[in-house]
Amino acid sequence: MLAAAVAARAYALNHQSEQARAALTAADALMNRLPDSERSDTWLTYSEQKHHVHLSHAFTTLGDTRRAFESQQRALELSAPTSTMTRTLLTIDGAACAHHDGDTEQACRRTVAALTALPDGYHTGLVRRPAQHHHERAVRELRDVVAG
Repeated sequence: MLAAAVAARAYALNHQSEQARAALTAADALMNRLPDSERSDTWLTYSEQKHHVHLSHAFTTLGDTRRAFESQQRALELSAPTSTMTRTLLTIDGAACAHHDGDTEQACRRTVAALTALPDGYHTGLVRRPAQHHHERAVRELRDVVAG
């Protein structure tokens, strides 16, 4: 189960969209067959929330923003309010979708808001090099926050 979802993300990140979509289909099929007793949120089980977090990232990377948004919304519904990093990463996926759909300014604003809302201990290791080729004010602000 987890292997199919992680494989989908890896394929998507490597621009292998056909393989990514096949892995997404397999992950969904496995999730649909998983008994309720194995869907709880523990280290040894695979929850619907985890499933949608993986789908969000894979669909976002593939540029399938409609399906990414659906998974983002479902994952956020299932995530505890205290799941700071998960909720932030889902918000960043949503911002990446906005960029893909042509609204770079909104994408930058959403990312800045997500990153600046993080507690100090979460600021390292997320992003190393923000985009350098855009000169819009929102992109500069995002670059400044990431460089931070």
